[in-house]
Amino acid sequence: MNLTVILASTRPGRACEPIAAWFVEHAKRHGAFEVVVADLKAIALPHLDEPKHPRFRQYEHEHTKKWSAIVDAADAYVFVTPEYNYGPPPALINALDFVYHEWSYKPAAFVSYGGASGGMRSVQMSKQVVTALKMMPMFEGVAIPFYSTMMKEGVFLGSEAVEKSIKPMLDELHKWAVGLKAMRLSP
Repeated sequence: MNLTVILASTRPGRACEPIAAWFVEHAKRHGAFEVVVADLKAIALPHLDEPKHPRFRQYEHEHTKKWSAIVDAADAYVFVTPEYNYGPPPALINALDFVYHEWSYKPAAFVSYGGASGGMRSVQMSKQVVTALKMMPMFEGVAIPFYSTMMKEGVFLGSEAVEKSIKPMLDELHKWAVGLKAMRLSP
């Protein structure tokens, strides 16, 4: 099973990179997935600029074709996302909107971070969007409240409480990835 970890923040000085690096190490040690990282900052999608609806898969731009291939190759996703004004980062919503069929019948989980809420309001809004893309959002997740208290010299250290939420999330994500693969293979 291929797991694509998507870094949703594109801001300078973002905490997304060290948090994602920390999570990716845990995901690799878990062992259920081949882990790939997709950084929306590096991918640099413009605002949605395809003239045809994504459901047609008739992409005109090379950046869309590359993004389509990245999304299509995954069996499951983990979005590492902050919360901006009670919602997800615009780059995440834009990336989700760029393609359609490539997301379908795949599970999605979230590693969120923020202040007191740990980014959970961002996750709640994102789950509505991924559901519309025929994805299965996991109930289990990794929420990191007051993430800045777990940073030291640019490295995210996590905590015992936060780390305990990783395995159950990845176990559930794997179950759904296996089950949904059959749906993607059926005509």
